[in-house]
Amino acid sequence: MTTSEYEGEPKVERLKENLARIEELTQRLVAALAQRELPKAELEAPDHSLFLRASTAYWSEMMNNPSKMLEHQINYWGKTLKHYVEAQEALRTGKLIAPEDHTPDDRRFANPLWKTHPYFNFVKQQYLMAAEAVHDAVQALDTVDDREKKRIEYFTQQIVDMMAPTNFLATNPDALAKAVETEGESLVRGLENLVHDVEANKGELLVTLADRDAFRVGGNIATTPGKVVFRNRMFELIQYAPTTDEVHRTPLVIFPPWINKFYILDLKPQNSLIKWIVDQGYTLFVVSWVNPDETYADVGLDEYVSEGYLEAIRVAREITGEKQVNAIGYCVAGTVLSLTLALLDKRKDKSVRSATFFTTLTDFSDQGEVGVFLDDDFVDGIEDEVNETGVLRSKFMTRTFSFLRSKDLVYGPAIRSYMMGEAPPAFDLLYWNGDGTNLPARMTVQYLRGLCQQDRFAADSFEICGEPVNLKGVKVPLCAIACETDHIAAWKSSFRGVAAMGSRSREFILSQSGHIAGIVNPPTKRKYGHYTADGPLDDAESWRARATFHEGSWWPRWEAWLKKRSGARTAARSPGDSGYPALCDAPGTYVVATPQQEESKG
Repeated sequence: MTTSEYEGEPKVERLKENLARIEELTQRLVAALAQRELPKAELEAPDHSLFLRASTAYWSEMMNNPSKMLEHQINYWGKTLKHYVEAQEALRTGKLIAPEDHTPDDRRFANPLWKTHPYFNFVKQQYLMAAEAVHDAVQALDTVDDREKKRIEYFTQQIVDMMAPTNFLATNPDALAKAVETEGESLVRGLENLVHDVEANKGELLVTLADRDAFRVGGNIATTPGKVVFRNRMFELIQYAPTTDEVHRTPLVIFPPWINKFYILDLKPQNSLIKWIVDQGYTLFVVSWVNPDETYADVGLDEYVSEGYLEAIRVAREITGEKQVNAIGYCVAGTVLSLTLALLDKRKDKSVRSATFFTTLTDFSDQGEVGVFLDDDFVDGIEDEVNETGVLRSKFMTRTFSFLRSKDLVYGPAIRSYMMGEAPPAFDLLYWNGDGTNLPARMTVQYLRGLCQQDRFAADSFEICGEPVNLKGVKVPLCAIACETDHIAAWKSSFRGVAAMGSRSREFILSQSGHIAGIVNPPTKRKYGHYTADGPLDDAESWRARATFHEGSWWPRWEAWLKKRSGARTAARSPGDSGYPALCDAPGTYVVATPQQEESKG
């Protein structure tokens, strides 16, 4: 036996083993896919009429302005043909090199082979030319209104991104190199990851973004000491243990969004806003919302306000013996905090001394990027879904927000997991991102129809707990923090809502970065700065033009504002009292329980 034959034998055996594993995994994949529920078309994509109207508008432009449309086509054909001829000429002369490449930088094409290898470079340049042509064609649609054009742009871009050569094995140099290097092992591991994800999601393909075994809520994340001091069917109230000898008299209550879980504000000690607030000398309460099941179908915004906000405020006041609290609302919880404040104003109730809003929308006249999902085609589908199931299941929200950043949260992770065979990273933020919650049917429809679509809270009035309320009723001193690149709550829309509120004392802070990173931005990192401006909150563009940039986190600036509204100092308070004994340690039971387990707790 020759040396080459001897060295090749283990490779052949390994290949046979991998082929056998692929066959077994394929059978499991087929079985897992068979579990998938028949999808509702209206929840999978926009109504077909959107693209029909886009096509009609394109042909209308062609008929009315043929020179403009032909110019686009000829420009695309010319670039494509010229590039093809250059590649053919290089091959004819025996120069196996890529032609000159002036395409813009793109993280998807970071591998040097995309620039130097003639095959991969040809594929990349042809894709980018086609993508540019599609973009130009959409931009040329002058006969559709702005809202519809935004939707056409978004969903067309989704198709373009899906067709990127990086998403296919034969045109991804990283995946091909890894397969050769590992003798196919990376592809087998990738198939294992794919099968695991499909099995875990009952036939649905949802990419696992983080190692689910790397974190434990209450173990290595959400570890700030405290006690659950109150529980009802809507929430658990956590009071955190003091770390200072004295605290400000006025307690602070945080209302996190119930679309995800509260521990985004307490991932680890280094970036925990919850721990930081406690360390500044505040008595802090945080609401941990229930993860509802179908028994919560009739729970609406009235119940979130009456059994949630008002109860949490009442309990915090009773435990501390104070007449007032300061309140924080994050995202959708900020929206409903605004409703609550307007209701309290109607009732002449002074229980809230000041309010802080994190990335909060109250004026939905411009819905930003998420608005592409807020037309009737999707909302009708969601209403049918929740009427049938009692809840909007967490997978729909997870998928929607992921596709708003599909390159980073869908295609990139899928390539690494399924084509490269890599294990999901141990990343706490992505772990939290995948720990979604259900939404009650009635609340979902009220929010989407009354607030998002009809914009009743800002434009007219919205009824909450039997009272018509509007933005003018938010009269307490307030501070709003918006984020410059927020794709969920666009900062200008957030600004517009704050500007319309009835408060005579309003502060607005614009943080760099997005919906999460702009908020979870501890002072120690000095990663993202922020903007402030004196003067009236008249117009977002005018405010931004005169704003001053400040290095570092907005947290200390906000805390200085809060301190002035938090009273004198008093002896630190241990969680609970005789009327509200501790029920369990933080982070509580609702944050880790399944909906069925929460129901049994009552």
